Amino acid sequence: MAGEKRFGTSLFGFKQSDVNSYIEKILREFDDKLKEKENEIADLKNQCREFRIKYEDIARKTDQVGEDRVKIADVLIKAQEKAETIIDEARNQSHEERKKLSELTEKEREKLVDIKQEIKFLKQDVIKVLKKYEQELDNIYDSAEEVTNAYNNNTEDKVSEDESVDILTELMEGLTNKASSEEK
Repeated sequence: MAGEKRFGTSLFGFKQSDVNSYIEKILREFDDKLKEKENEIADLKNQCREFRIKYEDIARKTDQVGEDRVKIADVLIKAQEKAETIIDEARNQSHEERKKLSELTEKEREKLVDIKQEIKFLKQDVIKVLKKYEQELDNIYDSAEEVTNAYNNNTEDKVSEDESVDILTELMEGLTNKASSEEK
């Protein structure tokens, strides 16, 4: 067999020096292997310690990420709720503004209709007044012509057209003063 040791024989059994050297060799090999295994164990312990540190670090980071996710989710939910509230308020406000503008527009339309009606009445009044003054002017003109004709018929001095205009002007001023005093 491989690795099997054969001892030399002596008078009372195996040769003691061969057995001792073999045992010392096995002890040295055992010590070497033991040191090698202890070194491996120490390396493995170091690796285990490093892995444990890394695991704890990753676990802390994972916990932190989890907490951050929860915070971010809360912030997003609050932001969404706030945005919905703002949108609802804006809708309500725009609805109110639209309602106010509609009411204001309707009032302004009513005012415009009233103003148009007033203008129509004023126009009619102006037309009546103008017709009245036109009639009065015609009457004044006719009266001035009659006065001029009567004056011309009764006197030998004839009234010239300029004098007729002066008479008409005096009558017009009298009429204007009369109209002004009526308005007051």
